Amino acid sequence: MSENKTRARGLGRGLSSLMSDVVTQEPTATDGPVSKTNPDRTVPIERIRPNPEQPRRSFDEGALAELADSIRAKGVIQPLIVRETDDSMYEIVAGERRWRAAQKAGLHELPVLVRDLSDTEVLEFAIIENIQRADLNAVDEATGYRQLMDRFDRTQEDIASALGKSRSHIANLLRLLTLPQDVQAFVVDGRLSAGHARALVGKENALDLARKIIKDGLSVRQVEKLASAKRKNKAPQPQAVEKDADTKQIEKELAAHLGMPVQIDHASGAENGKLTLKYRDLAQLDDLLRLLSGG
Repeated sequence: MSENKTRARGLGRGLSSLMSDVVTQEPTATDGPVSKTNPDRTVPIERIRPNPEQPRRSFDEGALAELADSIRAKGVIQPLIVRETDDSMYEIVAGERRWRAAQKAGLHELPVLVRDLSDTEVLEFAIIENIQRADLNAVDEATGYRQLMDRFDRTQEDIASALGKSRSHIANLLRLLTLPQDVQAFVVDGRLSAGHARALVGKENALDLARKIIKDGLSVRQVEKLASAKRKNKAPQPQAVEKDADTKQIEKELAAHLGMPVQIDHASGAENGKLTLKYRDLAQLDDLLRLLSGG
């Protein structure tokens, strides 16, 4: 790979240094000592706003309440990463959870690190930061990977290398995005695990299976067996072809001559086919064998 191509697929201009600035796991009331980063300045909380392109849309209210309690007791240990906007506001690059929790805690100012970043760099970093969060659900993580691939021309290999994950992990999560939206919603709200969701990928009845999993509390192994059984039951059955009048007449004549039911299945558009004779007992079979052998 050429040096230019390598650079094109690397982190953006300001992202490499930015990654070393941010602590992706915000402190909570149960965390141990955290090394504090000195902020560039403090900013009134009303002058800070979230990034409208932030890929993370859901925030656990219980976790936010816990973080708010920690902030009341210890303050905001890690400053937010922000960039200054043309209207003298500060847009969050990293740390929206701290911003939300600080509002719950009643803070009026927040410590920030101000960075000069392009729209592309802000979005790519926001995606990377969210993907690295331990509590991110599988669908949101997969959506982040898809955004990196579609918006920044990243390959699965690029993402796996940059984030220290296996390519198969990336590929398996991306497959979850092929599930019906209702099934994905079950994963987002925690009613289905990633393992359950993976077992449903490619199943025509994925939504029905998902509802059964939730209702009956099925394990992943039980889901795999259930999906396999349904697939066998739905195996395509050969469709009967309407026989022409000549074939039906031949069946009647042979049945009358042999004294047993006769069925002719002629392959459509071909010269070959199948002749089936049905005998009622071994004596009739012996009669048929003598007749065929000329005895």
